[in-house]
Amino acid sequence: MDMGALYGPYCGTREGSGTSWQPDSTPMSGLMSMRGTWSGMVHGFANLIYDDQGGPRGATRTFSNSMLMLMARRELVGGAFGLRLMLSGDPLMGKEGYPLLFQTGETANGVTPLIDRQHPHDLLMEAAATYSHDLGPHSSAFLYVGLPGEPALGPDAFMHRLSGMDNPEAPLGHHWLDSTHISWGVATAGYTWSGVKLEASSFNGREPDQFHYNIETRGFDSYAVRATWNPSAAVSMQGSFGRLASPEQLEPDVSVRRATASITYNAPVASWWQTTFAFGHNSPSVGAGSDAWLLESALKLAPSHTLFARAERVGKDDLFLPGQPLYGPTYTIEKLSLGYIHDFVQLASVNLGLGGLISTYSFPGALNEVYGYRPTSFMVFARARL
Repeated sequence: MDMGALYGPYCGTREGSGTSWQPDSTPMSGLMSMRGTWSGMVHGFANLIYDDQGGPRGATRTFSNSMLMLMARRELVGGAFGLRLMLSGDPLMGKEGYPLLFQTGETANGVTPLIDRQHPHDLLMEAAATYSHDLGPHSSAFLYVGLPGEPALGPDAFMHRLSGMDNPEAPLGHHWLDSTHISWGVATAGYTWSGVKLEASSFNGREPDQFHYNIETRGFDSYAVRATWNPSAAVSMQGSFGRLASPEQLEPDVSVRRATASITYNAPVASWWQTTFAFGHNSPSVGAGSDAWLLESALKLAPSHTLFARAERVGKDDLFLPGQPLYGPTYTIEKLSLGYIHDFVQLASVNLGLGGLISTYSFPGALNEVYGYRPTSFMVFARARL
């Protein structure tokens, strides 16, 4: 059942995280209901993961990550009103998150950066209201306001992309592509016409701090613009640009200019097969710019088997602290992950699955003494998905 779109007169399956678009043919999971002029959807997952990152700098840990999303839409004369709420149990894993080789970003204590670890998401990931007004049978104007919310910058966030949501680990390029998906204060205005969407956001550019249960408030100091085109039901493309004022808590005087581009394609193979190719460039006000490339794909083989893969190439200059021997240069890191999950039983509307993934890396030889020669990482996990 299609609950309808929040931002214009088109199918609701087109809409992804925040105000982003995905291919119209993207299958939707979750519970949907309708009552009068209201329609709603509940979607979520919880993973229990054993993580072994390998190599001298790797670590092992058993942890859980999760997300619960609720959406409601009310049909109006010539438009729609919507509510979006997203929660995560990630703070329960602790402020240091989980081991992930070559991942960087944010802090666990407000003093030192997280290195070789993925930070947890906030308990409250999105609380937003939307309004759209139809300007014609194929066009609309819309407004999105969130605390927190997601500005018009980057592709559909990684835990929402069908091409990547079966992979339980975050991409290394997260902070080049979609790290603004939790911004504490966002206002976005946009226009849609047929398969085209133009939008602009004003938002708080600071990334969440180490206190993952609180509500953060700062002034709107950043902006972003995005153009999206869905030329067919199988394809969605976006290009975006933003200026993030003081995004990093530990570098409050540094701003970042970010440009991203991506294309997502649904191939008519098996149950579904979605692939995303994305590029991001960060240009800080201090220091050199850097790039991130991502190619990820997931293939659903009926009825319950899914194969997934992700390849990345990222320039990292924050793998070491000042004063450490290898501090300073930007190191090019390449990573390849391959995985599989089998949904072995369905209880009511909840699918239970078991899966695993393995990752290998390529990086400059100067890092061998710290990371070892070609370390191998793996995860095994159990998942419940609604």
